Amino acid sequence: MGRTNYRIKRYRCPSNMGMSMAEVPNKITYVTLADDEKVHPAYEIALKRIQGEFGHHYGLYTGGAKTGGKPEFPVYSPIDGETLIGSFQAGDSEDTGNAINAAKRAFPVWSRTSWEERTRIIRSSADFLESRAFDLAALLTWEVGKTRTEALAEIFETLDLLRYYCEVYERAGGYYLPMPSPVTGEHCVSLMKPYGVWAVISPFNFPVALAAGMCTGALLTGNTVVFKPTSEAPLSGIKLYEAFISGGVPGGALNIVTGPGGPFGKNIVSHPDIDGIAFTGSKNAGMWLLREFVQGQRYPKPLVLEMGSKNAVIVSAKADLTKAVEGVVRSAFGFGGQKCSATSRVYVQEPVAAEFMEELKQRAGSVKVGDPRERETFFGPLIDRKARETFIAAVRQVIAEGGTIETGGEVLTGAPYGKGHYVAPTVVTGIPHDHPLCKNELFVPFLIVTTCRSLQEAVEYVNNTDFGLTAGIFSEDSGELDFFFSHVRSGVTYANRAGGATTGAWPGSQSFTGWNASGSTGRGSGGPYYLLSFLREQAQTRVS
Repeated sequence: MGRTNYRIKRYRCPSNMGMSMAEVPNKITYVTLADDEKVHPAYEIALKRIQGEFGHHYGLYTGGAKTGGKPEFPVYSPIDGETLIGSFQAGDSEDTGNAINAAKRAFPVWSRTSWEERTRIIRSSADFLESRAFDLAALLTWEVGKTRTEALAEIFETLDLLRYYCEVYERAGGYYLPMPSPVTGEHCVSLMKPYGVWAVISPFNFPVALAAGMCTGALLTGNTVVFKPTSEAPLSGIKLYEAFISGGVPGGALNIVTGPGGPFGKNIVSHPDIDGIAFTGSKNAGMWLLREFVQGQRYPKPLVLEMGSKNAVIVSAKADLTKAVEGVVRSAFGFGGQKCSATSRVYVQEPVAAEFMEELKQRAGSVKVGDPRERETFFGPLIDRKARETFIAAVRQVIAEGGTIETGGEVLTGAPYGKGHYVAPTVVTGIPHDHPLCKNELFVPFLIVTTCRSLQEAVEYVNNTDFGLTAGIFSEDSGELDFFFSHVRSGVTYANRAGGATTGAWPGSQSFTGWNASGSTGRGSGGPYYLLSFLREQAQTRVS
């Protein structure tokens, strides 16, 4: 695919990455997946170098100090199920309480630090991350099974998130706005102020980018943070913490507690000194946080929730089928369907259904599943055994209920898959549009294709779910595109996007926001309004 025109930059790679300070090619995004020869030697060197940090014992960081002494949990690479990434502290209620107390103590100083200085610090943190871009990408491959292009795209996205939020904050002047005075002698100002201590809970599928975005939203605006990284990728979380600290964020302003999510969630929802929660994860976990946080606090406090989806694509009879097939395959099977924006449903109009399905089966069958360290691999292992069991259960349900496995449906075993959880990209038909498999998020490479008679019917099918994150359409008719954009109920929408039918939102271009059960704020990450989720307005009037 052609390179995007969005804010093309030239990133420089440190000499220790094996590129002798040469310019890195135009950044890799989820849409371009640019494959420049200069990328591969640096990435492959980093793959080996990062292994030197595996197998160690890692602590918690509270108030800038490293702590330990708690039971540990091991994390193994999903690539082979055997490589020990490290042993990590299973933080308990005491650790969470200590982190909250440290964040509360740090809040007065950090919140009164000038917005210009906080902006400088976040930019410095981005620079630190950039200096270790290839090591972090390699870590993502080892820790969650991302291919090199997916991993590098996540790191570039992280850099753009931090820098874009700084630009937004600068353009808003720190959200300080003089207001008209209704009375002579009164001087009125509106300004946005931080809430206090935020808990940030991140998922496994984008353990650097999503965690960095939420932490930055809180920190840049003057809040302090207790960060709970996903237990599938705690080392990525620790590396992110180190980048913020190296950039100048005070230790007490950012604290990290590793360990299971359930106990952490129970501790924060009722703690009186938690002033807000930012969470990305499943609908069930997000809704639980919402209910418990409302009940556990003395007064309303903000939640920034992104809770996944069941994303759909419409293929019109007027579509370019080549673009449609490519866009669907990239979005359905990129990172094994383990993206909250992944395509999981397709509604294709009857006149082109047979041709579309034939091309789709051929393209899906050409996807290489395997070791994500290898250059040719399109997607690697599922994150864990539970994900594999979800895949197996969905396949069995299709077969039991008379559906058809058009391609895939297998668990991949033996060489070269080893003990990892590898499955084939799967396309199914014969499932009614209102079936639970068309409504419940699976988070595996499992795509349901259904025929429809009209565009209106297809849009109804797309909207027939509790979710509303991303949706796409392929049609060469501008009137059909207008109808789609006017009637679809999703926060992120695309038309004719061969690079990713429903995936690939980028900071500063596509705000990533969920409607209905996919989100709670209506202000998307990577967009111009996101920082406002971490702020509250104060009107100030002075009389001269």
